[in-house]
Amino acid sequence: MQTLKEQWFGNVRADILSGIVVALALIPEAIAFSIIAGVDPMVGLYASFCIATIIAFVGGRPAMISAATGAMALVMTSLVKEHGLQYLLAATILTGVLQLLFGVLGIAKLMRFVPNAVMIGFVNALAILIFMAQVPHFFKEGLWTYLFIAITLLIVYIVPRFFKAIPAPLIAIVVLTIVAFTTEVDLKTIGDLGAIERALPTFFIPNVPFTLETLLIILPYSLALSIVGLLESLLTAQIVDDMTSTKSDKNREARGQGIANVINGFFGGMAGCAMIGQSVINVKSGGRGRLSTLVAGVFLMFLIIVLGDLVVDIPMPVLVGIMIMVSIGTFDWGSFRYIATAPRTDAFVMIATVLIVIYTDNLAIGVVIGVIVSALFFVAKISKVTIQQVGTTYIIEGPLFFASTKSFIQAFDQIEASSITIDLSSSHLWDESAVGALVKVRQRLAAQHIHVEIIGLNPASQALYSQLSGLN
Repeated sequence: MQTLKEQWFGNVRADILSGIVVALALIPEAIAFSIIAGVDPMVGLYASFCIATIIAFVGGRPAMISAATGAMALVMTSLVKEHGLQYLLAATILTGVLQLLFGVLGIAKLMRFVPNAVMIGFVNALAILIFMAQVPHFFKEGLWTYLFIAITLLIVYIVPRFFKAIPAPLIAIVVLTIVAFTTEVDLKTIGDLGAIERALPTFFIPNVPFTLETLLIILPYSLALSIVGLLESLLTAQIVDDMTSTKSDKNREARGQGIANVINGFFGGMAGCAMIGQSVINVKSGGRGRLSTLVAGVFLMFLIIVLGDLVVDIPMPVLVGIMIMVSIGTFDWGSFRYIATAPRTDAFVMIATVLIVIYTDNLAIGVVIGVIVSALFFVAKISKVTIQQVGTTYIIEGPLFFASTKSFIQAFDQIEASSITIDLSSSHLWDESAVGALVKVRQRLAAQHIHVEIIGLNPASQALYSQLSGLN
C-alpha cells in the first residue's frame, strides 16, 4: 500500500507538469505514426490516449510513457493497405492477447540475454532515429524555422540550470507559441500534419468476419506487433530503471501492455508500446510516478477536445527542438570511448546493432540480430579447447559442447600408445554432443585396441555422461 501511494502521490506536482509536457509532444508523434500506418490521424491519437491512460494503472514501470509508436506503425502498414482499418483493430486486440500471454509466461526473463553492447546500440540507434524523424520538419523550411529550433534548444538547455519549478520544454512551448501567434511568422504547425477531430473514442467491435480466415490474416501481424512492442517496451523500461535508479516489474509491464492493447483495439486505436523519446522527456521533466503517465494520456485528450483549436497552432519547430534535445540526451556519448576500449567483438555488435536499426528502421530487428551476433561471438570464444599431453595422459581444458567437440575428436586421430587417460578435471560436459564426442573417441580407439580411461568428471558431467552415453 505504501509503494502504491508513493507511485501515485509521491511526486504530484512534478508528475502533473511533466505529464503535460509529454501530452504536447505526443500529438505530432501520434499523427505522424498514423500517417506511416496509412490510417486517419485520430487512430493514433486515440491509441496514445487509451494506452497511456490504461498503462498508468496496469503497467510495471512507473513514469514510462506508452502510446502509438513508429516501430509498430511500420509493421502494420501492409495490413492496412491490403485489408483496411477494421482488420488493423482486430490485429491490435489479438496483439494484446498475445502480449498478455507472454507476460503470464514470464517473457521478461529473456531480458537477461540482451548483452550490454546491444543495449548501448539500441539506445544510440533510437537517439539517431528520433533525430532523423525531425529532419523532414525543418529541412529547407526557412530561417524562422531554424531560429525557433535554436531558441527552443537554448531554453531547454539553459533554463533548468537556473529554474526547475516548471519543466523547460513546457516553458518553450508556451512562450514560443505566443511569440509565433503574435508575430504571425510563417511556420509549420501541428495542424499541418493532419486534421484533429474533437471527439472522444467510443467502444465498438471491429467489423471483421469472425472466421478462421480472418485469424490467419491477422495472426502473423499480431505476432510481429506483440514481439516488437514487448521488446521495445522492456528495453525502454530498463533504460528508465537506469535513469531513475529504481527497479520495475517487467512481467507486469508485459501483461499491462497486453491489457492496454486489447482495450485500445475496442476503442479504435492502433497497436502501441512504450516510447523511449517521450519516456525520457517525462523523466527529465521530473516525472517519476504513475500519475505522470496518467496525466499525459488524459491531458492529451483534453488538448484535443477542449483546446483543439489552440493545439493545432503550436509551431512544429518548437516540438522539433524538444525532440532534438531528447535525441542528444538519449545518445550514449560514452560509446565512442566504449568502441576504443571494449573488446572488438563487443564494439562490432554495438555498431552493427546501430546500423541495422537505422537501415531497417526497426528496433526489434536490430536488437534480435545484435543478440544473435553477440551469441555467435560468445560461442566462438568459449569453444576453444586446450589439450595438453603429459605422457599418455591428455588434460582437457575448456568446456565441451557442440561447438568444441570437433577439435576434441581431432586431437585423438594419431594415438600410438596402447593405453591413454583423458583427464576432464578442468573441463565440463555441457550437452549431448559432448557426451557423443567422448563416446566416439572411446569407440574409435577401442577399434584400434587402445584402452581409454576417463577421469576427473565433475558430478554434473558424470550424471550427464551416465544418462546419455547409452544413446551414442
